[in-house]
Amino acid sequence: MEARPMRESRTIQTKLVLPPDTNHMESIFGGKVLAYIDEIAGISAMKHASRHIVVTASIDSVDFLSSAKVGDVLELEANVTSTGRTSMEVYVRVKSKNLETGEERLTTESFLTLVAIGDDGKPTPVPAVYPETAGEKLFFESAPARREHRKQRAKTPR
Repeated sequence: MEARPMRESRTIQTKLVLPPDTNHMESIFGGKVLAYIDEIAGISAMKHASRHIVVTASIDSVDFLSSAKVGDVLELEANVTSTGRTSMEVYVRVKSKNLETGEERLTTESFLTLVAIGDDGKPTPVPAVYPETAGEKLFFESAPARREHRKQRAKTPR
């Protein structure tokens, strides 16, 4: 299986924050943002894994950095930053923009792990991924530390 550049999995979505998506403070529900993050991460991972469906194995981190209000536009961007044998780490960034003022803010950053599923319903191998830009290299080179953190977290008694 031939390795693929990170850019091939890059996915961008734009969403409008509407009143039903918000709480009594007119800011978007965190759960709504999480649903958007899970959806775009899945699309990005499926692009990387070609014809395979994917399932979310974990949402490794979600950092809500600022809120988005009714009328703001959210721009979500995702790409595969690292791969295992059957798994893919996906980074998702969410920015909000107030179209009236032009103000932009980073609202959320997240790392997820998704697994490719074969026709037999079991995990199936995925191609390796490689970085091309300086920013991609930072994500790629820091991925082993995040993977180790996930492994240690999984060992924690529950």
